[in-house]
Amino acid sequence: MKRTLKGQTGEEIAFRYLSGLGWRIVARNFAAPTGELDLVALDGDALVFVEVKRRLTGRYGTPAEAVTEQKRRKLIRTAAWFVKNHRLEGMPYRFDIVEVYGDDPVLIRNAFEARAMI
Repeated sequence: MKRTLKGQTGEEIAFRYLSGLGWRIVARNFAAPTGELDLVALDGDALVFVEVKRRLTGRYGTPAEAVTEQKRRKLIRTAAWFVKNHRLEGMPYRFDIVEVYGDDPVLIRNAFEARAMI
């Protein structure tokens, strides 16, 4: 399966899963000069930046292990850009990861922290 198709399929699975939990998705594939956010959602009053990673097998580790320190820094910068440009300063936020194994999503809440990001 091509990498982009696998990623798009994973993001669609995550979108449906989070929507089914009652989350309101406010952005998909949000692009900024600093990078891209797979999903931005509202979970209650919290703004959630969601990174989606899909693996078809465990051969190369868990999907969450692909969210490296470098990737986390990029996500934090892009989330800060999103918050500033949408005037959402002061809103509670967190970073979650949705791991998709085949077609099965697993939510990791508060997957990492952003110290003094927003």
